[in-house]
Amino acid sequence: MEVLVVACVLGAFVLAFVVVSYERELRSIASFLGKRERGSNQRVTVEYPTHGVTGVARAINAYLDEERCRCIAEDERRSAFQQDLASLSHDIRTPLAGAQGYLQLYAREQDPRKRERYVAEAEERLSVMRALVDQLFEYTKAADPTHALELSSVQPYPLLAETLAGAYPDFAERGWSPRICFDDEDIAVRGNEEALRRVFSNLTVNALRYGCGAPEVVQRGRRLEFRNPVADPASIDTNRMFARFYRADGARAGGASGLGLAIVAHLCEAMGARVDA
Repeated sequence: MEVLVVACVLGAFVLAFVVVSYERELRSIASFLGKRERGSNQRVTVEYPTHGVTGVARAINAYLDEERCRCIAEDERRSAFQQDLASLSHDIRTPLAGAQGYLQLYAREQDPRKRERYVAEAEERLSVMRALVDQLFEYTKAADPTHALELSSVQPYPLLAETLAGAYPDFAERGWSPRICFDDEDIAVRGNEEALRRVFSNLTVNALRYGCGAPEVVQRGRRLEFRNPVADPASIDTNRMFARFYRADGARAGGASGLGLAIVAHLCEAMGARVDA
């Protein structure tokens, strides 16, 4: 009988010790989580590595690792966005400053021919600035997740032909003859006519601005490919081509915003399509 009593007392003592240990570990973990800074690389440690407490600590640490990775990625995105905005701000201010300079020259000049040239130069720089601002507005609209497109059956071929025909003077100036190779010119897809026209327009402008030869558009089944040669393929990061503000070396010339292909990607996504390079 006495042995049984002693065993019960010892059992109760052990149970109490386990409960107190668990309580202490849980309080320690709670205190750690309350004081830990977001994004910190600190991890939960345990004093009494029982199976249960160790499992809890392991699960919490896995979550903290995921949170830290998210914080790092968020910081990188924020930093990249700020750098991109700074670059875009510079690109907008440059033509604006040029326009102001020519208008100042206009105000001081008496020669009518020079005054006319100064006004033309100022207008050209303001046009560049307006194009940059328009692209930023278009990107904001295309990237808005609440902006849903009305989808219907659309034939890509007529829209593409219309877009390329509209750019004929630019192609003729370069001596280029674009090619359209469709397996089925009557093919219809589910999309938005205005959005698809903008996609074709942006891709055409991109080919004219950065290409060194006539583009070729090929349709095979449900896949549509825009192809155009470039002078320096090594300077292009194909993994980032459709990223916001991405521009290859030297692409800022001519008022490039780095948003044209990003708009293409967002519009295609809104129509249930996918783009790659």
